[in-house]
Amino acid sequence: MNYLEFHRQWRPLGCFNVQQIYSWCPDFNRHNLRVWEQKGYITKLRKEYYAFSECKTIPDFNRYIANRIYRPSYISLHTALSYYGMIPEAVVQITSVTSLKTSSFKNDFGEYSYNSVKPGLMFGYEPKTMTDGRAILFATPEKALLDLLYLNPFYKTENDMADLRLDEDFMCEDFNGEIFKEYAERTGSKALNSRIKTLLTAYGL
Repeated sequence: MNYLEFHRQWRPLGCFNVQQIYSWCPDFNRHNLRVWEQKGYITKLRKEYYAFSECKTIPDFNRYIANRIYRPSYISLHTALSYYGMIPEAVVQITSVTSLKTSSFKNDFGEYSYNSVKPGLMFGYEPKTMTDGRAILFATPEKALLDLLYLNPFYKTENDMADLRLDEDFMCEDFNGEIFKEYAERTGSKALNSRIKTLLTAYGL
């Protein structure tokens, strides 16, 4: 198999893993991947996962990869909060939530961190459509903030919540406090629910 045949098959997907390749072509010569990587045609994302190097120019493709190389997962926490304009900081690392173990990866497309939660907390996310039609799983604003508080229990007081520097206009106009409280109830954590109430009080909700 030559590279043009391989590219024609896998370019629509953008990124792929070795298992997918063997499912499609059982006699595939894995050495080809090393050769194509050396030539700069493809980029290794993590063990067994690759993407076409040309995809670096596609807007948001680095976020799309986050969903693909460690599944199940969805983008949340600081990346999602920044995406919605809820926090002032620009976020370089792409942060996600997963039901797998906590992990992180670094490749030519970016830095990726995955924070582990219980399988029962894998909810509150939805697809966001990229410019090329691909879908990225993103936490809703309410779930992104809930995930942050769930994974960072040191946010306890009103001063702690104020230190998050959440955008007050967004919190008043676009943030759904009722959904936020419903999500908190689903966690079954009394301590988290108490801290949620503290946050809502801190932002006048």
